Amino acid sequence: MTIDLGNAARVIPVTALMLAACVSKSAYEQQGQELQQARDQAAAEQSQIAKMQAGNKWVVAGDVLFPEGGYQLSPAGQQALSQYVPRLQNLQNAKVVVYGYTDNLAVGPALQRAGIKYNIDLSSKRADNVAAYFRAQGVNPNIISAKGFGDTHPVASNGTPEGRAKNRRIEIVLEGPGAS
Repeated sequence: MTIDLGNAARVIPVTALMLAACVSKSAYEQQGQELQQARDQAAAEQSQIAKMQAGNKWVVAGDVLFPEGGYQLSPAGQQALSQYVPRLQNLQNAKVVVYGYTDNLAVGPALQRAGIKYNIDLSSKRADNVAAYFRAQGVNPNIISAKGFGDTHPVASNGTPEGRAKNRRIEIVLEGPGAS
């Protein structure tokens, strides 16, 4: 019997490669279990992060804070915000960001005459006024900032009055190591 060494030289590496790629069923199942455990742990950590973030974010309805179509804080709005002042005054190493949002309806003529042409401008003015209120109440001005997003981040449909009301909001977010 004659062995063709040229063919054997080609077949043996391919066979070795195929055998090396094979994994036993138990090793495969073990890897599957480890993958599932890693996914479960990641989901649990995401849930924990979401809870921590929710604890450091307050959402206040814009209709409570401002008169319809306005950006100056109403007395009722100041009263609603006053509940947050003690916590904010005690912050040392955190950052407080006030985010303003609107619905998608066009800015009314009265606001346009006041120089506010777009929802982004209205949301910025509202966020600025909330931040100014907190500063006036003794919150460290170095840790507070404001940003308006207009109608770009809706939390509900703008197709209904209820949805638009939910989208007109202020979010007060505590960030950084001293936020907890």
